Amino acid sequence: MADIVKIGGQTLTLAQVQQVAVHGAQVELAPDARQRVAEAQDWVAQIVDKGQPVYGINTGFGIFSETRIPDADIQALNRNLIISHALGTGPDLPEAVVRAAMLIRANTLAAGYSGARVAMIDTLIAMLNANLTPCIPSQGSLGSSGDLAPLSHLALVLSTDAADRDEESGWALYEGQRLSGKAAMQAAGIPRLVLGPKEGLAITNGATFSAALAALTIEQSEMLLNAADLSAAMSLEALLGVSAAFDERLHAARRQPGQMQVAERIRALTQGSSLLDAAGRVQDVYSLRCAPQVQGPARETLAFVRGIIEAEINAATDNPLLFGPGESISGGNFHGEPVGLAMDYLKIVLSEVAAISERRSYTLVDGKMNGELPPMLVGEREGAGLNSGMMLAQYTAASLVLENQGLAAPDSVRSLPTSAGKEDHNANAMTAARHAWDVAHNAAHVLAIELYCAARALDLRLQDMPEAEAGAGVRQAHQILRQRVPFRAADSLWGPEIEQVREMLLEGAFNQL
Repeated sequence: MADIVKIGGQTLTLAQVQQVAVHGAQVELAPDARQRVAEAQDWVAQIVDKGQPVYGINTGFGIFSETRIPDADIQALNRNLIISHALGTGPDLPEAVVRAAMLIRANTLAAGYSGARVAMIDTLIAMLNANLTPCIPSQGSLGSSGDLAPLSHLALVLSTDAADRDEESGWALYEGQRLSGKAAMQAAGIPRLVLGPKEGLAITNGATFSAALAALTIEQSEMLLNAADLSAAMSLEALLGVSAAFDERLHAARRQPGQMQVAERIRALTQGSSLLDAAGRVQDVYSLRCAPQVQGPARETLAFVRGIIEAEINAATDNPLLFGPGESISGGNFHGEPVGLAMDYLKIVLSEVAAISERRSYTLVDGKMNGELPPMLVGEREGAGLNSGMMLAQYTAASLVLENQGLAAPDSVRSLPTSAGKEDHNANAMTAARHAWDVAHNAAHVLAIELYCAARALDLRLQDMPEAEAGAGVRQAHQILRQRVPFRAADSLWGPEIEQVREMLLEGAFNQL
């Protein structure tokens, strides 16, 4: 049984997001948060009773912020916001991303600054615990004023009005079926809400889907950077690489912490190897000897990005925020710039990690560069030509690296004004987060290709040098891999086996090394 994750708007971790979104952990609202949220909802009621104009509570939205809305129309105001803003397009986001966004939004509301009822948080939690997942189009958000379109599609499922039209309830996945939001919520026994004052903005304002993509991408990136060190170490051994490039003194002289960390890991993984330095070379190609200098900054960038997103998933991001009776402050916490910039940084370094990995795969398969291993790592030299070996594996890696190089172009520097110029600088955060997600998934496959090729090269090397021995960590990783994916001499359907290696990387099969 998965652990229970308690949310209160302040202490949610990226690991907990992963636990709920991917592994189905149950969610509870902390009692103190329940009290804070109820208090803030009372403040909203006081504002409505006094009749003072406050943005988003009794005014229009965006360009219509100066338009006072009569109290009798406030429910219609909130419902109209949801219906008119549910304009996303493109393929649906993965279920894990939607679940992550639901958790993050519930946690944001639990901070007690938004003025939404406790019932809204309880509804989101009930949907998560019942594994009822709204279908959310992946495109259409600028990540400023929040992820308005995706969050509105979420709100369609959990909210209703007097008409309660099935066609205005969105779509959701429940017990293996795609149903209308209304039908799914009825099947799960979860009542839908009629939105009250401020609740339309409370549910839609904030770069929540951007943050959800970011959170899950960061968790995957930790696995990828560990995999990059391992695949680099195994490639180094298979290619009889030069150990001097990883000397502790060399990296201490550069004074870059990430670089020193990667070099230390590679030294540990190759400890006791009799393959290193066996070719008598003075130095190796950059993709081998400069692995710490490339993969090290990626680790430092990931740590920086993690801090930004950990803050974001515990942030109050809608507008206005409530700080006490009569204290409603309008601002711009919904602006997704922190998330957009962070994801741009992350996708650049992941793209580079994948790029240097592909260069190592190229070296492994090139018969002129791989230290007298068979060309394309064919299983038997006399079968070269009849067998193509790893030729197309390197093609696939190259294709994914080229795709990543396009996706890694920064999205956060691009902006177009909206709402008749009222919203004149937008973050483009959702696009940056989607592209970072894609880069990470491409990088996972590129690294799986390198590790698959490196393991094959190590097999072939040890056939030629039976007296030699790989380093302790590399040897153990090779054994773990071979338990799932056996060596095959002749050409085979390599793709499913490489997919297995990718799954092993992402599930943490090599994390103990």
